[in-house]
Amino acid sequence: MAKQFDQVDDRLKRFIEAQPIFFVASATAGSRVNVSQKGLDCLRVLGPNRVIYLDLTGSGSETAAHLAADGRLTLMFCAFAGAPMILRLYGRGRSIFRDDPEYAALLAAHYGGHEPRGARQCVMQEIDLVQTSCGFAVPFMDFAGHRPVLGQWAEAKTDDELVAYRRQKNRVSIDGLPTGLREKPPQAG
Repeated sequence: MAKQFDQVDDRLKRFIEAQPIFFVASATAGSRVNVSQKGLDCLRVLGPNRVIYLDLTGSGSETAAHLAADGRLTLMFCAFAGAPMILRLYGRGRSIFRDDPEYAALLAAHYGGHEPRGARQCVMQEIDLVQTSCGFAVPFMDFAGHRPVLGQWAEAKTDDELVAYRRQKNRVSIDGLPTGLREKPPQAG
C-alpha cells in the first residue's frame, strides 16, 4: 500500500496543489511534537525536492523553534474528495523571516509579490523522502471555503500591533525554545 519516492513528480504535484489543507509536524528530541494545519493557498512546489509555505501570524510558533533547533519537518496531505490517498513529504526545513532578503525574493517569485496581512515567515522544506499511502480511512468531506477569521484579525491590527503580538507570542515555543524571530520592537507612539 505505501509507496516511497525520492521526489515529487507531476502527478503528486497536482495532488498537493489540489488540497485546501495540509498538516505540518515538527519536534526536537526534548520537545513536544507539534502538528499544525495550514491552508489559505499558502503552499508552493518549487521543484521535485523543495516546497515552501507562507506562514501567517498565530498564537505560537512551534515549527520555527523546532526548525531552528533540529530541522526535521514533515508535511502531510490527505484526499478528502476523489480517490483516497495520503501523501507525506519528509525532510529538513528552515524559516525565512520577513527581514531576510530571501523572503522578499520568494514573495516576488512565487506569490506575485503579495504579502498577506499578518505574514510572519516562509518555511522552506528540502524533501528527502516522499511517501504515499492508501488513505482508505480518511473520510469524504466537502470543502466549503477558507475561514476569513485570521485575515480579518490581521487586518484589524496596525503594523506595530502585529509586531508587538509576534514579539509577545512568537519568540519562544511552549517548551521555551527560541524561534529565531528577529522583528524590531514597535515604534513608540
